[in-house]
Amino acid sequence: MDRRDFIKRSLAVAGGMVAGRVLGAANMLNDELTKKGGYTMDYVTLNNDVQMPILGYGTLRIPVERCAECVSEAIRKGWRLIDTAKNYANETEVGKGIRQSGIDRKELFVTSKLWFKDYGYESAKRAFDATLDRLGLDYLDLYLLHQPFGDVYGAWKALEELYEEGRVRAIGVSNFHPDRIVDMGFINKVIPAVNQIEFSPYFQRWEDKRVNDQYGVQVESWGPLVSGNRPEIFTEPTLVEIGAKYGKTPAQVILRYLTQQGVVTVCKTERPERMVENIGVFDFKLSVGDMAQIAKLDKGRTMSKDHRAPEDVKWFHTESTRVLQ
Repeated sequence: MDRRDFIKRSLAVAGGMVAGRVLGAANMLNDELTKKGGYTMDYVTLNNDVQMPILGYGTLRIPVERCAECVSEAIRKGWRLIDTAKNYANETEVGKGIRQSGIDRKELFVTSKLWFKDYGYESAKRAFDATLDRLGLDYLDLYLLHQPFGDVYGAWKALEELYEEGRVRAIGVSNFHPDRIVDMGFINKVIPAVNQIEFSPYFQRWEDKRVNDQYGVQVESWGPLVSGNRPEIFTEPTLVEIGAKYGKTPAQVILRYLTQQGVVTVCKTERPERMVENIGVFDFKLSVGDMAQIAKLDKGRTMSKDHRAPEDVKWFHTESTRVLQ
């Protein structure tokens, strides 16, 4: 979606006149399940008509010595969206796992992210080239600005050019609040296709999703299972009881809760049996009552870092950068 379409869309939303074809994140789950390679997956259509799997395999904090094996195994188990980032320091291993899987590259949807220390026009271009080299790929399916700090607009200009050159199929952002999404839409040529944000039963950001939907930006959840920080989520009585009705685990209930409502969702596991479990969420549907009960679990606050809190912004600038490749 370009800026002209964004402005037209925003005016239509403001006047209550949105009609006709639904784009991007407003295009929820497909009416029919799409079958690929013997497993079932739902897809969303991004605002540039690229199809994106609604459930993806995350690689944050997978031990580097196991990463290639885990990625390869996940792909063989049916996962097609693979999510990594420069800051995860595992792009080389992710690329190795992709090659070891034996699955055609064209069947995969590979995401990486630009760390904000590399923001700026020239440095973003160099960082993208380095990411492709580490992954051993010719193109990315999605490239995201990882954080809303630093020279966001210089970096975005570089991403726009990479997109126009066909080196990445879609570009987006991560951890951007709704006001930043609206601002980006009015001053940039290409509108973000995706906004990857923290989203879990303990931090349900439906108002954020509503605004992103209005402007054609697909919301993607990171940390849906609370990234292992809050293991009590797996014994929440509400999730246990709902899961029992369908013969599903609390984790499966969480993933279905988000994907059923149009949130692309990325989760991580190193265990092959969990890879199978986590992808097996498209053969049941939660009721309105189920979802109302899960909605009550919302604590209304981050389970991680607050991207608007001064002390947390300082942490990102001073302590968060890993030892990068």
